Amino acid sequence: MDALIRSIRRHGRRILPVALVAASLAACSEENAYVPPPPAKVLVATPVEQPVTNYMALTGNTQAFNAVDLEARVQGFLTSIDYKDGAAVKKGQRLFTIQRDTYQAQLDQAQANLEGATARQINAQNEYNRQSQLGQQDFASKARVEDAKTNLDQATADVAAAKANVALATINLGYTEVVAPFDGIVTNHLVDVGALVGYAGPTKLATIVQTHPIYVYFNVDEQQVLRVLEALAAQGRTPDQLKDVPVEIGLQTEMGYPHKGVIDYIAPQVDAGTGTLMVRGLFENKDLALLPGLFVRVRVPMRQIDKALLVADTAIGSSQLGSYVLVVGDDEVVEQRTITTGALQDNGLRVVESGLKAGERVVVSGLQRAVPGNKVAPETTEMAGRRSTAAARP
Repeated sequence: MDALIRSIRRHGRRILPVALVAASLAACSEENAYVPPPPAKVLVATPVEQPVTNYMALTGNTQAFNAVDLEARVQGFLTSIDYKDGAAVKKGQRLFTIQRDTYQAQLDQAQANLEGATARQINAQNEYNRQSQLGQQDFASKARVEDAKTNLDQATADVAAAKANVALATINLGYTEVVAPFDGIVTNHLVDVGALVGYAGPTKLATIVQTHPIYVYFNVDEQQVLRVLEALAAQGRTPDQLKDVPVEIGLQTEMGYPHKGVIDYIAPQVDAGTGTLMVRGLFENKDLALLPGLFVRVRVPMRQIDKALLVADTAIGSSQLGSYVLVVGDDEVVEQRTITTGALQDNGLRVVESGLKAGERVVVSGLQRAVPGNKVAPETTEMAGRRSTAAARP
């Protein structure tokens, strides 16, 4: 013991720090015992339950309700253009005038010939009446009566021919004025004033297009046709009842499907070459927002679901097994649930066809912190989507 005390006194300055460090380490080992981290905070929401209509999404093209080439049907010089290029015109409005004086003279001549033929017919009728009376009194031979009847028939035929010539001349005179066959918009003129038209057949002058209403054509593939027929059979309806079914379209720059119309024509058979069925929709287009030849997005209602479950599209993940959502159970443990998804709605919520029940809590925020099998600290919020873009597809 005395030797130990003497050693501490001799080396005390070096031994004391070491003793203090050893004591500190002993204290730290007791205080730094492992403490698990608190559960991650996430936002959860229950699925929205509401009626939803399932749609068939397609693509199509707009086409004019009427489009006609305006042509010169008689020969002559173009004397006037009576509209402005691209102007909207009404049915019967004059658009072009072709050299009228020549055809007016032909009509006058035909009318004069008709008047002469009519006079000769009257004279022949009187002569026949006279010879017929004389023949009954035996003062005229039968031959003279027959000659008078022949002259009357010839005069009658001449009057008919003269009337036909008047009608033909009237038609040709009418062709000198090219008028709008319906309300529409006329393209730029293709022939200038003073040009000779109609000399080698009809000459195209311009085109008139009617876009109010307007058609939209789209094709339905064979599988979609079969699904439509199955849906009709389930509803107790026949294929001919597809007409007047609502159809909606949207342009590439528009949100959703703002234009409403109806199906007014369905091809009677599937095209064997393409395996598609052509369908046509009719749209009012009063504001002329739709132009012929545009590419449009089309959707047709297929089936109504009275109580569909919807979740935010951003809360849905994807894996090799398919789509899934993270569900928080009653024990606050996260579960990865595989689901079957349906159509994306305009509000950014997507239909869940199977794999999820009403009232279950779905993680909508903090997905990175929600690890399947771990506990979380959920905070309840409302299920909210985001506005889908114009190009979004169901």
